[in-house]
Amino acid sequence: MKKFSRLLCVVLAFVFVTAGTALAFDWQAHSGTTLQVLFNQHPYANAVISKLSEFTAATGIAVEYSVTPEENYFDRLTTSLNSRAGNPDVFMTGAYQVWEYAPAGYIEPLEGYINDASKTAADYDFADFYDSIVGSLRWDTVPGNKVGTGPQWALPMGYELNNLAYNKKLFDEKGLTPPKTTAELMEVATSLHEFDGPGSYGIAVRGTRNWATIHPGYMTLFATWGAQDFVVENGRLVCKLDSPEAIAMTEYWVELIKAAGAPQWSTYTWYQAGADFGAGRAAMLFDATCNGYFQNFPPGTSAESGNLAWVSGPLPPGKTNSHPNVWVWSMAMNADSRNKDAAWYFIQYFTNKDFMKFSGVEGACADAPRRSVAESPEYISIVGASEGYLEALAADLPYATIQFTPQPYFFETTTEWAATLQDLVGGRFSSTEEAMKQLTQRLNAVVEDIEL
Repeated sequence: MKKFSRLLCVVLAFVFVTAGTALAFDWQAHSGTTLQVLFNQHPYANAVISKLSEFTAATGIAVEYSVTPEENYFDRLTTSLNSRAGNPDVFMTGAYQVWEYAPAGYIEPLEGYINDASKTAADYDFADFYDSIVGSLRWDTVPGNKVGTGPQWALPMGYELNNLAYNKKLFDEKGLTPPKTTAELMEVATSLHEFDGPGSYGIAVRGTRNWATIHPGYMTLFATWGAQDFVVENGRLVCKLDSPEAIAMTEYWVELIKAAGAPQWSTYTWYQAGADFGAGRAAMLFDATCNGYFQNFPPGTSAESGNLAWVSGPLPPGKTNSHPNVWVWSMAMNADSRNKDAAWYFIQYFTNKDFMKFSGVEGACADAPRRSVAESPEYISIVGASEGYLEALAADLPYATIQFTPQPYFFETTTEWAATLQDLVGGRFSSTEEAMKQLTQRLNAVVEDIEL
């Protein structure tokens, strides 16, 4: 009996040791795999690309990648995912894309990888992410339901609030103070029209006929004004772009563009708006926090590097806080990838603490989605050198969220919305109310088949 007991103990010990070995995390577990990665053209992507050789050395995983400008990026990505061929294995995305990709089965939920000790390093520390940021990439796939619950569809590379940046040197020379209200913004922006001759103007905002025109400054002011895009009424998704708040805000925005916007506003993307601000052609920029930051850091990046500063978005009458819309550049996994575990290693490596500290401090990748990075002395020293940047971020973050209502026709509805803005600026309607009522009817027709 004693011999049997000793033998049983040996067997059990072997089983436990073997099981422990099987469950041990190993960065080299998928050595020899080759991953295909698709990047949007962005400083966040540049930071990852600069460390690909280190990733391959640490994991043995080779990486083949391509980079596409934002105006074409999502068309290319959606076409690739539609093919169901499994390429790319990993891709950059945002929360809005999740509303299309998750219901279609294009995107792999990540919580099973995050919570598996054999697949995730012990020091990864998922809880270190700001919950409001990582939570924007959770969704239960029910149209009309807010983000924050459901599967974790992607992980953040960095996030963007939308607020007001201004050329402090120019403002000081002209004795101006940064506007705090919408009335002040209109007055200051208008006064700076052609401040440096033809081609210079008061404020840079996006204007192309797609969703990216709606989501930065426009949607931030839209939400701050008290307007909503859609609501759920009687079990249906209903467009609210014809509300008094939506009409008033849009009328203000159109007037601002006409009085103080870029001469070629309808062609302006992220790149053109940021470039004009950095070149000194635009006095202000109402866009993503980091769009102006990339013009300010590293020193010498643009003609106005070192002269740029930040404040919270302007407030309409009766409002006390800006409610910025949030964008989160993220990494996600193709549900049809044939290399899912290796793809997870890639996502994990480039969202861990060490890489995110590098990207935030050396890679110019504000705003850091990890608390340990954002609160580190090194990050505060580098990012805090841009005047007002961290202060505006701290003031706005408690009120910032994704202001859109999740629904699978997001891109179709926001493209229609942007087209109406262009038509209003072009004078194709007798009134903003007429334009927004017609837009509301069209968008209600688009979403009428959505089942909640």
